[in-house]
Amino acid sequence: MNDMRLTERAVTEKAKMSARGVQVHYGTNHALKDVDVDILDKTVTAFIGPSGCGKSTFLRCLNRMNDTVASARVTGKIEMDGQDIYDPRVDPVQLRAKVGMVFQKPNPFPKSIYDNVAYGPKIHGLTRSKAELDEVVESSLRKAALWNEVKDRLAAPGTGLSGGQQQRLCIARAVATSPEVLLMDEPCSALDPIATAQVEELIDELRAQFSVVIVTHSMQQAARVSQRTAFFHLGSLVEYGETGTIFTSPRDPRTESYITGRIG
Repeated sequence: MNDMRLTERAVTEKAKMSARGVQVHYGTNHALKDVDVDILDKTVTAFIGPSGCGKSTFLRCLNRMNDTVASARVTGKIEMDGQDIYDPRVDPVQLRAKVGMVFQKPNPFPKSIYDNVAYGPKIHGLTRSKAELDEVVESSLRKAALWNEVKDRLAAPGTGLSGGQQQRLCIARAVATSPEVLLMDEPCSALDPIATAQVEELIDELRAQFSVVIVTHSMQQAARVSQRTAFFHLGSLVEYGETGTIFTSPRDPRTESYITGRIG
């Protein structure tokens, strides 16, 4: 009965991306096994699970980052708004403009703050004039809650910012191409508690405009920022559902063991 209710609820809520039967092999290593999941629009989805369980591997499938790994082979189907993102006609570079990515370690380009944010819109030809580009840079920095801190030093190098500011700059860079989905691979693991709190607050604000998917080692973080949680273990998606339900009444004993600290 519970499963049926979940299915009915999933039908009423719109899936932005859906994965069916996704498998990933790195050479002979079977890293991800038969994953089915719907990523809902305007929702924060957290991927949790022990190290090496496949959560980052799956995240990288959602914008074809695994294409850059020679030994990786991805099978199954992943769609965004009903379009197969692995269709040979889909340009992965264009896909990554729509499905932005923020990495674990802040990685600003060795350029000015302004140029870090302007880079994506420039290479994708999204603006027609300097005034338009200025507007995109400002609005992206505002979305990343960084504008007031850097507006008077846009020509300064992005690498000169603090760790938390650098990560927010990377978020501004990711949203500058007007993506529809934002992927975050442990975006707070290199940050102190204050910067972490700022980024978490930001994730909550970004949900109004984007579908956000976050990989996190912190169950507290998943509970704070997400509405949906997927638990991965040994390359399989064990359980997926509303965050409150996953943390308070998980259906699978493996999920309960992980949440209570018996496996990890």
